[in-house]
Amino acid sequence: MIPAGSHSGHGEISTGVAGGDSNASATRITPGNALRPEDIALEVRTGLVKPSEDVAEYALRLGDDALILAQRLGHWISRAPELEEDVALGNIALDQLGHARSFLTYAGGALGEDGVAKSEDDLAYFRREHEFRSAHLFEQPNGDFAVTIARQFVVSYYQFELYRRLTESTDATLAAIAAKAVKEVDYHRDHSAQWILRLAGGTDESRKRIIHGLKLVWPYVGELFEDDALVTHLAEAGAAVVPSSIREEFDRLTGEVLQEAGLEVPDVPAAPGGGRSGKHSEHLGYILAEMQVLAREYPGASW
Repeated sequence: MIPAGSHSGHGEISTGVAGGDSNASATRITPGNALRPEDIALEVRTGLVKPSEDVAEYALRLGDDALILAQRLGHWISRAPELEEDVALGNIALDQLGHARSFLTYAGGALGEDGVAKSEDDLAYFRREHEFRSAHLFEQPNGDFAVTIARQFVVSYYQFELYRRLTESTDATLAAIAAKAVKEVDYHRDHSAQWILRLAGGTDESRKRIIHGLKLVWPYVGELFEDDALVTHLAEAGAAVVPSSIREEFDRLTGEVLQEAGLEVPDVPAAPGGGRSGKHSEHLGYILAEMQVLAREYPGASW
């Protein structure tokens, strides 16, 4: 990857996973502290864990965010501007897919009928558009490479602060998922921040494109930090993170990177939200049509 720069505090941009493990990567973390989706499924199936309906809805939101982003990023494989980016964006997509699998598997423990939990596949492939709870940012089109990097920049800094605080959740499963995810997202922060600097400091054309990319994605930032009754209730119990509580740190850290790049936070009006309640843009339907077609055409198939 591109050599790392340096920032202070939680904004420090470090190559790979925080803590300096030379074996860590975007798809593999230090052995011994990773909770796999299969582990969660076993605990749900055997009754060792069962999320409340509110916790399941919260996990569904986080899982849907990661799932839709993974689908978007997967499009870049074989299309990125350089071979290394094929690998990097593919690895980030796989990380996001792993996060989605864990969150959706856990959510399915409370969303099944007749006492039978829904699987991650049930939730990914057999829900309709209005049943998804992803924020609008995640479903936005890739655009050119700069737009994708701008979106990833926002997402990675948001997810890092969210997962970092979620490691202290009173819900042990959410905390364990976050503990694995935050290490991977730290890599995503590094990757996106370095590309912001590289594009802003490159040619006139690359700078113009990253400025345009930031303007396109910034209207969707506000929705990420909106509070509602669900997260407020769960946060009072120590299980969730109130989104508005991480906005200040997000603004500070992203602002540091933009300042180093000689860029400004875009002054653009906020876009309508509603993703958390199932109100989506026109883009999500096309994503789901592509993502779900095989499972729906051949239900129950395996290979």
